[in-house]
Amino acid sequence: MLEVSGIKKTYESRGRSVEAVRDLTFSVGQGELVCLVGPSGSGKTTLLKIMSGLLQPTSGEVVLGGRRVEGPPPGLALVFQEYGRSLFPWMSVRQNVELPLKQKKLPAARRRQLAEEALQAVGLADVHGAFPWQLSGGMQQRVAIARAIAHEPQVLLMDEPFAAVDAQTRADLEDLLREIWRRLKVTVLFVTHDIDEAVYLGQRVLVLSGSPTVVQQDLVIDLPDERDQLSTRSTARFAELRAQVYAQIHRPAAGYVRTPADSARSH
Repeated sequence: MLEVSGIKKTYESRGRSVEAVRDLTFSVGQGELVCLVGPSGSGKTTLLKIMSGLLQPTSGEVVLGGRRVEGPPPGLALVFQEYGRSLFPWMSVRQNVELPLKQKKLPAARRRQLAEEALQAVGLADVHGAFPWQLSGGMQQRVAIARAIAHEPQVLLMDEPFAAVDAQTRADLEDLLREIWRRLKVTVLFVTHDIDEAVYLGQRVLVLSGSPTVVQQDLVIDLPDERDQLSTRSTARFAELRAQVYAQIHRPAAGYVRTPADSARSH
């Protein structure tokens, strides 16, 4: 469903060249839930912007459903970390969810149906007439997720969407995402810096190196498909997988020599 081939991104400024992403190649199969994790500054958000057609790579390509991505593709939806900035405070919850559907020029009745179904899926059917500022942070993020799935995407990209909420709300949203993913069979690429979250959510975890970024490991998460916050996170296998990801994140990229200056920056 999603293929990333040889993606490289170099920023040029005032005669200075900064290599943000060196060479990223991976694929995500139809209906998979794959988590992408890496240290801060590893280019995760840059990669997501390239994949969603918002930023052009220096080289390489992204292919979605057999078509090269050269601009925002119709079969893709993106959920950001800063949900407050992505919702319009003067619009009701349902109006926010319906907004992207207007660009698809769907009839009003169909827009309303899709919005109501999406809000039902995230447990917000009873607040469709409220405004975002009347809701908690977790509920606002549910609205953002509802807006994304109402669009009926083939691929859902999520950029650290639960990082700005409290721990209990985060756990609830993680379980909600897995429920939606199983029900709708949508392909999900979930970007996070939280190792535990990546292992809990994903079928696979792609581990990125520090900048300049490469994929250091593609790890299959062989946990049972049925997961819950208490028993899954308490298993020995969860701890083993978490340790593997942690070890990969904290080693230099292949072919990259760590210098004393790098060590000083990490402290």
